[in-house]
Amino acid sequence: MIGLIINPIAGMGGKVALKGTDGVVEEAVRRGAKPIAQDLVRLFLSELSHYGEASGIRFITGPGPLGEDVLGEFDFEFEVMRHREIGYREVEGVMIPDTSSEDTKELAGRMAGRVKLLLFAGGDGTARDVIEAVDERVPILGIPTGVKMYSGVFAYSPEDAARVLVDFLQGRARLEEREVRDIDEDAYRHDEVRAKTYGKAIVPVVETLVQGSKERVPLSEEDELEAIAEALAEEILENDGVYFLGSGSTVKRIKEKLGIEGTLLGVDVVEVKDGEARLVVKDATEKDLLRFADRNPRVIVTVIGGLGFLFGRGNQQFSAEVLRRIPRENITVVATPSKLENGPLRVYTGDREVDEKLRGYIRVRVSPWMERLVRVV
Repeated sequence: MIGLIINPIAGMGGKVALKGTDGVVEEAVRRGAKPIAQDLVRLFLSELSHYGEASGIRFITGPGPLGEDVLGEFDFEFEVMRHREIGYREVEGVMIPDTSSEDTKELAGRMAGRVKLLLFAGGDGTARDVIEAVDERVPILGIPTGVKMYSGVFAYSPEDAARVLVDFLQGRARLEEREVRDIDEDAYRHDEVRAKTYGKAIVPVVETLVQGSKERVPLSEEDELEAIAEALAEEILENDGVYFLGSGSTVKRIKEKLGIEGTLLGVDVVEVKDGEARLVVKDATEKDLLRFADRNPRVIVTVIGGLGFLFGRGNQQFSAEVLRRIPRENITVVATPSKLENGPLRVYTGDREVDEKLRGYIRVRVSPWMERLVRVV
C-alpha cells in the first residue's frame, strides 16, 4: 500500500512571479496562473506504469483533486480516503479546488499507519504539513510540483519519483534522515530570505534521483563572487541588447554592478544600450519574458546550491515556452566552484523536447577569467 496526496494548488505561483502559492491563489489566477500539480502527477504515474514492478502497487489517496481524479485515469488499483467532501470555487473563470493544508495533514495522519511509503505532490509547504502529521513514522517522498522545493525530500522530477518508488519496493533505495526546510513566503516575495528547518523526515534515497537541501555560498567565496559579478557586468555593458537576469544572490550582485535595482529572488528584464543598463521589467512573469522573447535575449542564471538546478526550482518564469525560444548559446551560467561539487547540473521544465535541448555540456563562469565545462542532465 502506497499513499498519494496531491496539493492541487502547489506551484501555481511560479510562472507568475509569486515565488509560492501560500495565501495568494486568487492573485496567482488573476495573473494568469492555472493549476499544474495534477499534470505533473500524471507524468509520475505515466512513468510508473512502464515498470512491471508497479503492477503490485495499491494506492490509497484523497478524494477528488487530492488524488482520486488523476489515479482514476490510470490502471492502478486504489482506494479513496474520503475525509470530507471537496468543493471548488471559481476565481476569474478558473475552477480552483477548495482545499487547504488541513486536508494534507488529515490525510497524511490517517495514512501513516497503513502505508509503506507516503508520496506527496507539492513544495516545501506541503512537506511541512506532511511531517507535522506523520513525523518519522513512515518514509515520505516528494513529487516536485511546487515553486521552491529546497528540502531534501524531493525527487528531482516526477519521473524520477516513479523510479525511486520502484527501487524502494525492490529494496534498492536506502533510507536517510533528511531536513524539511521552508521560508517565509511573504518575506520571500519582498526579497527577504528567512529560511528555517522545520523537522526531519525518513526518505528513500537513490543517488542521482533524489535532491539534497539548498546550501548557502561559503564565506570564503564571497570575494570571488564579487569579482565574477564585476567582470560579467562589464561584459554586459559592452554588448547592447535585452537580458533576462535570473534569481539568486549571485545574479543580484551583477544587477547591482549594472546600477539597477533588480530583485533578489525574481527574474528581471534589462535592456543595455550605449553602455547603459535600464531596468525594463522588475520581477517579471512568464508572460513578461515571452513579450521580449523575439528580441534575441541573453539569459544569465546561477545554480541553486545543493540542488544543482539551472531551471526548474524557484525560477519557473523560465518556462518551457520561454526557453524554447532562446538559443542555448544565449544562456550564460555563473557559479562559484562549491556549487558545482555535487555532480551534474539539472533542468526540468516538464517538456522533454526543451529539456533535451538544454542537456549536454555547458560553460559555467567560475571566476572573472575562467570557465568550466559542466554536464547538464
